[in-house]
Amino acid sequence: MSRLFANERVPLAWGLVWGVIQAAAPLGFWWLDAATVYALSVVLIASVYIGFAVADGRPAVIAVEITVAGAFVVLAAVGITGSVWLLVVALIAHGFKDLWQHRTHYVANTRWWPPFCLAVDWLAATIIAIAIVAGVSLHQ
Repeated sequence: MSRLFANERVPLAWGLVWGVIQAAAPLGFWWLDAATVYALSVVLIASVYIGFAVADGRPAVIAVEITVAGAFVVLAAVGITGSVWLLVVALIAHGFKDLWQHRTHYVANTRWWPPFCLAVDWLAATIIAIAIVAGVSLHQ
């Protein structure tokens, strides 16, 4: 993957910083279940591509990105009360979507966003998965 992102070291580095922040986000929202905070972040992350699609301006791209974001909303909603592993799956899946976007440039003018977001998604997913395996409950 280092060759794939050879020119994107800065967005990857910032993505790792934000991945740690993402994983720690429930600390800032102590009154919510950690699962709810992570689900909200999955929705936020997925919806960013809607903005990029609108900026791109092609109706088909907008429709696809709204549909994809909608699928992540459903997955995140189920992860709030269901298995928290669904939130890990959602972050990993979104990372693969970022990787696909980086390779295809389906949505125009995203430049640094896919490597940044992939790093956030996959690092946060890894940290959350480790917490789950360690026995941390994401539900109050």
